[in-house]
Amino acid sequence: MPSDQPSPQIIIQQKESMFGRYGKFLIAGLVLAIMVIIGMRTAYQSYFNEAGGPQERYLHGERFAQKKIAVIKVSGTISEADTFVKEQIDRVAKDDQVVAVVLRINSPGGTVTYSDYLHHKLRQLATGEIRQGAGKDQPLPIVVSMGSLCASGGYYIASAVGDTPDSIFAEPATITGSIGVIIPHYDLSGLLANWSIENDSIATHPLKEILSMTKEMTEEQREILQTLVDEMLDDFKDKIKAGRPVFQEHPQDLDEIATGQIFSTDQAIELKLVDKKGYLEDAMARAAELGGTDLQNVRCVDYKRAPSAFDALTGNAKIESKADPMSIQTLQNMATPRAYFLYGGLPGLEAIE
Repeated sequence: MPSDQPSPQIIIQQKESMFGRYGKFLIAGLVLAIMVIIGMRTAYQSYFNEAGGPQERYLHGERFAQKKIAVIKVSGTISEADTFVKEQIDRVAKDDQVVAVVLRINSPGGTVTYSDYLHHKLRQLATGEIRQGAGKDQPLPIVVSMGSLCASGGYYIASAVGDTPDSIFAEPATITGSIGVIIPHYDLSGLLANWSIENDSIATHPLKEILSMTKEMTEEQREILQTLVDEMLDDFKDKIKAGRPVFQEHPQDLDEIATGQIFSTDQAIELKLVDKKGYLEDAMARAAELGGTDLQNVRCVDYKRAPSAFDALTGNAKIESKADPMSIQTLQNMATPRAYFLYGGLPGLEAIE
């Protein structure tokens, strides 16, 4: 007879894991740790940077040194459309830990007005006129490091080093020089005549259309423009003389090379436009020396553009930005005649460099 007693059941209970028992505490602890790390990183970044301006980035030397060598970058065409160089200068002026500046130039030049403005701001920085905080009114030595191209307006800015000896370095393959001024003008009147198109503009005076592309330039107009570029060239040479004392003693030597010609590094050294052949590290070492220290006891930094909110959110912060080639501002810059310290074939395209 079958037994009325139920068959015994064996229940195997798994031992509770440590994670299962304390999992909530571990997860909470992990979240707290991540928040602390993020907070510490934010505090660390804020030590080097201020919100809304160029962001400081460690480049070379002793990472946690108090004294700094600031590398200010001048890249691409010099134009009012790009204020990043000015922003870097302003950032350095506020930092009393900076003991010297390296001006890293890789530029074909740009507009006369903005090249002159940046030269002016750099001279103010060098003399301490715009410095703030503990460094107020303290001179700040500037050393130039030329990249692949430092021509025309680029060299104009380089002369902001003043008469400090051994202050302009060029890499072995650098192209420099192109000391001169150009006001671009394109005469399309013959082409328009072939299509029976006539300029029928109404102007207060014929000279109002002095750079019109639809009319042939008159001799009077050409003489006026030639006088302008000659005066601008004289100013260019004055800036060079202020930074290269050898040309104060022998101005005729500068006149002979201020023809718009470009030079190799060896040629530029022979012509006294450049002091030494060297790379960025050599310029930083010289800047440290002028700042009363050396590369083992100084932090070399450069700057990148402040990321937009979208860039910060996506982690896609850009170091440099380019102008929109189809923006109204770009098209206006292309169409507006102006004078340039520029080496290149398309001076009207500076806004989309």
